[in-house]
Amino acid sequence: MNTLQRIEKWGDTHHPKWLSVVRIALGIFLMYVGIMFVQNRDALVRVIDESPALAAMSVGIAHYIVFAHTVGGLFITMGLFTRIAAALNLPVLLGALIFVQSPTGLFNVYPVLGLSLLVMFLLVLFLIEGSGPISVDDYMRRHPEKKHSRNYSAGIKD
Repeated sequence: MNTLQRIEKWGDTHHPKWLSVVRIALGIFLMYVGIMFVQNRDALVRVIDESPALAAMSVGIAHYIVFAHTVGGLFITMGLFTRIAAALNLPVLLGALIFVQSPTGLFNVYPVLGLSLLVMFLLVLFLIEGSGPISVDDYMRRHPEKKHSRNYSAGIKD
């Protein structure tokens, strides 16, 4: 068993149920930040105007941020592929930590350094801990027979 598998197993066996409430709150917050980023696209336009050579990269980064926060936040809230969603959001938080005092205001949804650090800490925590007992992942683990049963009531027999 390699190190990642041991960390995953430890996280799955040592996950208190109250931590699921924290995971759900983090996911909702990330979705909210993703929506706020879309609504604050004037800051992105200012960054592009300052350096047009980076326009394609800025637009790509903006799309990544919105995707990681909204879809990743939804997945974290539901407890579906939580570790992957947390890993996808970590680069965004690293960028927020680096550019939190940026004059462009691109990351003004994380105006306080402490908030960025807290969200980053929680993402690393759920990267290690996983989704926990109150999650879609746990439901699918406990009911593997329901994963592929798509026979509905059409009378299809195995």
